[in-house]
Parts: sequence; structure tokens; C-alpha cells
Amino acid sequence: MKIYTKTGDQGQTSLIGGRRVSKAHHRIDAYGTVDELNSVVGLVRDQPVNENRKDLLKEIQDRLFTIGSELATDPEKTIRKPLPVVLDSDVILLEKAMDEMDAELPELRAFVLPGGHQSVSFCHLARTVCRRAERLVIALNDEKPVDPLVIQYLNRLSDYLFVLSRKMTQELGAEEVVWKPRV
Repeated sequence: MKIYTKTGDQGQTSLIGGRRVSKAHHRIDAYGTVDELNSVVGLVRDQPVNENRKDLLKEIQDRLFTIGSELATDPEKTIRKPLPVVLDSDVILLEKAMDEMDAELPELRAFVLPGGHQSVSFCHLARTVCRRAERLVIALNDEKPVDPLVIQYLNRLSDYLFVLSRKMTQELGAEEVVWKPRV
């Protein structure tokens, strides 16, 4: 099977359900950004410091595929084959992981500048892509309703990625640089 179909050469793509839309459609932008986020989470997962978190990060990537499939589905069509969905337990899993990491971190008293170690920078990049994906999904939700758990999951995931960046900083012995605004 060839990977290229040539059906998108005119700037159109198909949603799950068959309807063709512009590749610049809000729905395509939203699930494309979730796909980008999934790639960056893979980069975070591949960092040696995250060896003991690989399974959770892989599960997060699976949820991002779930979210992508939901966003790629035409909301005006009935789909014959049911797609996976985000569950409350997925959000709870992120919260539990954050609580465990946060219990071992010093209290945060200021904004933190991204960086300190390349692995930590990758995590901050994932966090910012997640925030962009969340904004795009919210904009899409303003047009056509999106499962509220998708929005909640993306919101919680960006929080998780921030806490993870702090935990990685601690584990790597890197400096956590706080923002000191000039006066």
C-alpha cells in the first residue's frame, strides 16, 4: 500500500465519516496540533531520565491518539465503528502522577524559566504545544461541541508536563531558574 494518495493535493482532506474539508479547517488544526504534541511527548519519553515513566508517557501518547481520532471525526456523521474515548480515570491518572511528583518537589514560589537541561527543555516544549492544542480545541468547541473530557485532559496534561519538568530538573541535578523580572 502506498502512503501517498494524492487526494490532498488540492488542500482538502477527509474527516472520519468521509466529509472533505480544507486542511486549514479548525478541526484539522486542532488534531494536527495534538499529533505534534504526541511527537514531542515521544521525545520526552525517550529521555533517559524518564526511563521509569516510559509506560505512563506511552499511555499519554495513546490518549492523544484517542483525542486525535475524536477530533478527526465529522461531528455531523454517525460512525459505524465506535472510537475510543477519554475517560475520567485518564484525568485522575495524571492528577495522581502529579501529586506523587509534587510531594517530592520544593514549593514553587516564583515562575520558572524553561531550560536548565536539554531533557527539561523538551518537556517545556511539550507543555507549550499542549497549551496550544488546548486553545485550538476550545476554539473548535466554540463552533461544534467537543467532549468536555478532551478539554479537561489537555488542561491536566499541560499541568502534568509542568510538574514533570520540575521533577526532571530535580532528578538531573539541573538548576531550576526562577524568573526575576527587572524593575
